[in-house]
Amino acid sequence: MEPRTPRALIRLQRKLTVENLWIYVVKILSEEGKPLRAYDVKVKLRERFGLNPPAVTVYTIMYRMSLDGLVERVREGSETKYRATKLGLEAFKRAVVFLEELVAKLKL
Repeated sequence: MEPRTPRALIRLQRKLTVENLWIYVVKILSEEGKPLRAYDVKVKLRERFGLNPPAVTVYTIMYRMSLDGLVERVREGSETKYRATKLGLEAFKRAVVFLEELVAKLKL
């Protein structure tokens, strides 16, 4: 019998994944090297990170990220695609450093 997963751990996992999708989105967009549709980002979230947020969540995150200047919208024909901005890449790098420093402080 496997031990029960504490609710605190479940909350932590949710907050570091679904509630902070922007980090994963910037990572995907920076690695692709080309603009992607929001749907393509959703597929890559599942493939690369095992995250499967609802499509509406991904569309909402992409919209908010564009308002914050982390991504920019690119029109290709009738499609709207997204690419990471310099601000988005810098925020991503700072987030990774923050997380690395935090993990180092938390290690036993």
